[in-house]
Parts: sequence; structure tokens; C-alpha cells
Amino acid sequence: MKSIMPPLDGTFLSRREILRSLGATAAFAAFPSLRAASTSKDSLPMQFYKSLTEEQRGKIVLPLDHPKRGYVSNWWYICPEQRLHTFYTKEQQDLVRQIFESLHAPEYREKMNWQVQKDLMGQIKNTPSVGFFGTPEDKDFEFIYTGHHVTRRCNALTDSGLGFGGRPIFYGNFAKAFREEKDHAGNPFWYQGVIFNEFVSALDGKQQEKILVGREPRSEKPAEVIAKRKTDLPGLSGADLSKDQQVKLIETMRRMLACFRPDDVAVTMKTIEDKKIVERLFISCYGGQFDIGSDKVWDTWQIEGPEMVWYFRGFPHIHGYFHLAA
Repeated sequence: MKSIMPPLDGTFLSRREILRSLGATAAFAAFPSLRAASTSKDSLPMQFYKSLTEEQRGKIVLPLDHPKRGYVSNWWYICPEQRLHTFYTKEQQDLVRQIFESLHAPEYREKMNWQVQKDLMGQIKNTPSVGFFGTPEDKDFEFIYTGHHVTRRCNALTDSGLGFGGRPIFYGNFAKAFREEKDHAGNPFWYQGVIFNEFVSALDGKQQEKILVGREPRSEKPAEVIAKRKTDLPGLSGADLSKDQQVKLIETMRRMLACFRPDDVAVTMKTIEDKKIVERLFISCYGGQFDIGSDKVWDTWQIEGPEMVWYFRGFPHIHGYFHLAA
């Protein structure tokens, strides 16, 4: 059976690339699903929803207040018995791929598709699963995409990003080995670690001492990993940063989110700035086994506060959790 994910050599072509390379008429003839996706006024998730049979809707459309609505984990399936390669037509699989691609910045889409393909680990049984929370009558109607090292969400009523649906997302990968080396070679998310360490290196000596904490990072148990805390927040307080440093932290977070859809990033950053969340954040780094190579290029860090959790764990490979109610 053919994989519904793009090949590892990155030869997957997006809808726009197909249209550009073949011309619209030829592309529509070769790929009929492109015509519906390109001419419909509905969002991509709504096109997918409308394509579902009654049986499919009964299996993957969940209540708006379903317990899994706020759940996230490094490897899980929202509808474990309904996988992309077995439960949907090829046209529906194509729509899901378009949705997933649309949730990322154009320059990162190939890498994100590669990550999902890589983390199938050569086994079709690891194929992702998707679902909906609510119905089109709900303002908060949500599409969700889950699998190994991937949880993405969006409001299903629009193709404009509204801040990841205001609920937790997950990203991760081990590119070459389960235990990655300090440079995380080939990992599409290590760019975030590089950017974060640029921020840390610009802090003064006392601040760098405070940001390194003598404890372990968060537990990755689903109920705990994105739990927002008002107390027991380790590390350097955002309130203790100078105004210039606060601006630099905001820009650091914006740059680290660059792999995602620009609209989602814009809404997320606007929330952080408008609510002055930076002043209530704490930034922490973790040594010992969490500092691969003991080189003080921090592989594991947290940016957290009462309203937000961002946990980046680089040991033994990258897991990233992000949650902010935008």
C-alpha cells in the first residue's frame, strides 16, 4: 500500500506548485481534487468536513467539550481506529495533506512533511489520525491532526490562523538517531534551540546563572506537561529583564515560531504583547544529561507562566510543547 505521506526525498509538490508547473487546465485534469479545493469558498477543513460520509462523521466528529480537546502527547491518535491510510478516500487524504501543509510557513512545509514521514518509522500502522471537535455551527469548531511527534490544531471555519485554536500543539523528531548528538543534525526543529541560545548568550553573567536551574524540567505526562502554574516557576523572571531584553525575548519567540503559519504566529505574538505576558514569564535551562555534550548550548529549556507553557526538550531528541490561549 502506498504511503499517504510524501517521500523522504522531499519530492512532494504542493497544490500551488502543481498548478504552477502544469498550468491550471492540465493540473485540474490530472488531479480532479485540486479543482474543488481551488474553487470552493469553504476553508480547507470545511471542504474536508463536507466530504465526509455519515459513517465517517459518526467516527471522527467529537463533541466540542470532549475530554481530549485539551490533550496533547508526543505520540497519540485522536481517533486511533480511523487512520488516514484506511478510513478515507484518496481525495480526502489529499485534502488532509493540504490542510497540514497550510498550517506551516511555505519555506518549512517540505521539512514538516518530511518529519511526519520520517516518524512513521517505516510502518504504515503509525499513520496519523485526524478529527473534529464540534460542528460548523460552533464558533470554536476545531480540526485536529495527530500522530507520532505531531499534534496540530486550527479553527475549521477559516484558513486564517487564530493562534493554534488556543489549545496545545506538539512538534518533535529524531532525525538520525533516538539519542541525538549536540548539533541535532537534520532535526527540523533545532533551529529553535539555536535561536534560544542566541537570546541566552546576550544575557549578563548573573542572569545566565539564574536561568540555569538545579532541577529537572517538567514531567512529560500529558496531564502535567502543559499544566499552567502560578507558583513554583523556576529560572529568570521576565519582569527582571530590561525593556530591551524583553523586546529581544518577544522577537526570539517570534523567530522560534517561524515554522508555523504566519497568521497563527501573528495572533500568538499579539496576545503575548497585548496582555504583557512577558513580565509574568520565567525562562529556565537545564544541565546534566539535558545538556548534550555538556557544552552549555542549552538543549532543554522552558518559557512558562500563568498563561503560557513552552517546553522544549532536546534530550534524548527534540520534543516541543506549546500552549497559549490566544
